[in-house]
Amino acid sequence: MTRRFLTHEEMASLVAELVAAGTRVIAPVCAKDNAEQIDYMPIRKFEDAKLGVSLPRRSLKEFFLPPSEVLLYYVQTKDAVDIREVPTEPPPQVILGAMPCDAAALEVVDKVMSWGYRDELWFGRRESTTIVTLLCGVMDSSCLCTTVGLGPDSSRGSDVLLVPVEGGFAARLVTSKGEVLLADRGQAVNEALQNSAEAVQSEARKKLKQTLPAIPAEFADWLSKNFDNPVWKTLALRCHGCGACAAFCPTCHCFDIVDEHDSAEEGSRRRNWDSCQTSKFTVHSSGHNPRQSQSERFRQRMQHKFSIYPKRFEEILCTGCGRCSRICPGGMDLPEILGSLLAMAETKPEGSAQ
Repeated sequence: MTRRFLTHEEMASLVAELVAAGTRVIAPVCAKDNAEQIDYMPIRKFEDAKLGVSLPRRSLKEFFLPPSEVLLYYVQTKDAVDIREVPTEPPPQVILGAMPCDAAALEVVDKVMSWGYRDELWFGRRESTTIVTLLCGVMDSSCLCTTVGLGPDSSRGSDVLLVPVEGGFAARLVTSKGEVLLADRGQAVNEALQNSAEAVQSEARKKLKQTLPAIPAEFADWLSKNFDNPVWKTLALRCHGCGACAAFCPTCHCFDIVDEHDSAEEGSRRRNWDSCQTSKFTVHSSGHNPRQSQSERFRQRMQHKFSIYPKRFEEILCTGCGRCSRICPGGMDLPEILGSLLAMAETKPEGSAQ
């Protein structure tokens, strides 16, 4: 992989040129409602970005799968329904300073978005976006990226990975998109800069205390065989069913589709975020709900992430960002829950119900 050194001034110049050309640049910034929190938001200049301060409250998901979006517009007449499609090729955007766990999540979700049908809105945004990630140095006890096969310096899903060094950044060009973005900017990384970048990466990996082992491949089978294990009722006692975990998760992608009427003849078909953790998610038109209890709904979330998705797509539907643990009003802690299940998988026979 090609590596370049870019000064802070060169990064500022890059952002200024992108904004002047009409390209939307998204970066971590101070939240509007709380200056101590960080959100991903559009910026006008590099100095507005708060790189490496803390993990943004929300993930990048909303820039690729908005909370609510129009799929089509319709006009109904006496004899027909006229359908008007929405654009599927959005203008270019650059995400600067993304967390590695957030970038990796997009590549994980690509699998389901191309499963049997290519989601043109999702892939239109994916293809028009260049993602520049920043080595993570802000991990805490809720982080578990190494448990799911990633790390603070993972380049998965990135087009460029930035490693902060004295005076600027050592940039690793991961894809052709990254090469196009930086073009001839910066200078080649010499041996001293290379050593400095590797030292920063090593320090970041040491800072992340791995409290859980990497999830073994056989864990997916163990979960499916323990579908009826009474442990799910115990684990779910604190779950409120609010769905906050899914809203903040970078890989949760469930949605509902509804038709909204603007008048008797016109309206739109919309896709809105939804969650398997809410009580109405699986309610049939008959009134029957196959997941009546919150423990069944919580079990579905864990089974989907660590058994169903891995078996279908060979991907764990989690990148270890820890947002679900931080945001949960009931104190549901994913590292703690996974630790309990992994311990059971190690010490009890497969399919055990005790």
